[in-house]
Amino acid sequence: MKHEVVEKNVGLMIIFIIIAISFGTLVELVPLMFIKQTNEPLAGLKPLPALELEGRDIYIREGCNNCHSQMVRPLRAETERYGHYSVAGEFVYDHPFLWGSKRTGPDLARVGQRYSDDWHRAHMYNPRDVVPESNMPAYPWLFENELNSARTGKKMNALRKVGVPYSDEDIAGAAAAVEGKLEIDALIAYLQQLGTLLQTRR
Repeated sequence: MKHEVVEKNVGLMIIFIIIAISFGTLVELVPLMFIKQTNEPLAGLKPLPALELEGRDIYIREGCNNCHSQMVRPLRAETERYGHYSVAGEFVYDHPFLWGSKRTGPDLARVGQRYSDDWHRAHMYNPRDVVPESNMPAYPWLFENELNSARTGKKMNALRKVGVPYSDEDIAGAAAAVEGKLEIDALIAYLQQLGTLLQTRR
């Protein structure tokens, strides 16, 4: 029988598996590229200001996204714990996306404004001071390192090339906005804005 030829030929089986997976991927992904809901920013969404943008880069550099996801699934257990489920329009300006799937620590998609700046400072300096059972590492160097203001405008300009609507004024004022700020200031500014656009709509 014809199917026996495929079943007994490993090379042919691999080719057909690749074709099947590729077809399934196209069927799932291509329609999403043309659905307005997945490409249009949420009403009121703005690109990250200079300080928050630097904070996001620190968040990535320190590997925070390896232990914390930023995507609340539309499941009751998740929405009751974290808040409104994540929607595509929140992430239109994110490059790269930080949704993640691993949760060594809690999801941070809606952490903005849940804790004070002082709480975040204490938590980043020594997590066990505020969460005794935490296994998160401490980040004391963030309290010493100053931001490099010369790079911020260049980052904004690069993001503008991939569709993030930074204005010339945003880029021109970027260096002044982060001048003299510490890395911890930037990281907290980034955390404090996470998910706040949808929090206010609950």
